[in-house]
Amino acid sequence: MYDMATRRHTLQLLDQGRSLNSVSKETGISRAAIREWRIRIDPLPRLNQSVPCSGPADDAAYAYLLGLYLGDGCISPHPRGGHYLRIACADAWPGLIELCRTAILAVRPTDKVYVLQRQGCVAVTSYGRHWTCLFPQHAPGRKHERLIALEPWQQDIVDAHPWEFVRGLVHSDGCRTTNWTVRNGKRYEYPRYFFTNRSQDITDLLTRTLDRVGVRWKQANTYNVSIARKESVALMDAHVGPKY
Repeated sequence: MYDMATRRHTLQLLDQGRSLNSVSKETGISRAAIREWRIRIDPLPRLNQSVPCSGPADDAAYAYLLGLYLGDGCISPHPRGGHYLRIACADAWPGLIELCRTAILAVRPTDKVYVLQRQGCVAVTSYGRHWTCLFPQHAPGRKHERLIALEPWQQDIVDAHPWEFVRGLVHSDGCRTTNWTVRNGKRYEYPRYFFTNRSQDITDLLTRTLDRVGVRWKQANTYNVSIARKESVALMDAHVGPKY
């Protein structure tokens, strides 16, 4: 939680004509938070800023599942109470489907998990009464059209398990590809990771975590982040790896 002096100072930097990106880099405060302060500078009251009503049974699995949820997840109410968590996984990645299922069971061992077949994909689904407090980012509307920010307890988990969080995000909205270029008449191939998401807030969560683990990245275009440096790709291969 940032105090009012920090919030006012940050907005003063913007008033000086600074860009949102440069102020975020200088202060270490996310662009999502700064955008929220431009609308309302005083903090909103929260019912609970600590651990949710029933915390995750496995923090590392939760960090991975959080990445999957932010990319391809949704939560919907059950008519008789409770909620469904659904993570969409393409049929082309059976290994990812099993990883998702395993993560849900690790986070909520008492909840059942089942797979619903859809055209070209499956929805890894679990019913429970704590999904909305485990994923407070749940709200009406598409994720890229609203603010996405982590609660302090979520950020603590991501800080403790950054690679699991990166892995979940990349497994949902990323890929490992082979690019090529021609130099001196010879064709050279090299691996590269891409991450694509229309939410700038979610992209910021990824890139800030990549900075923490020492991965160099570039904004390829509006919605795409590229990781191509040899040493950074090696780190990603060691901790993330391609989907399968």
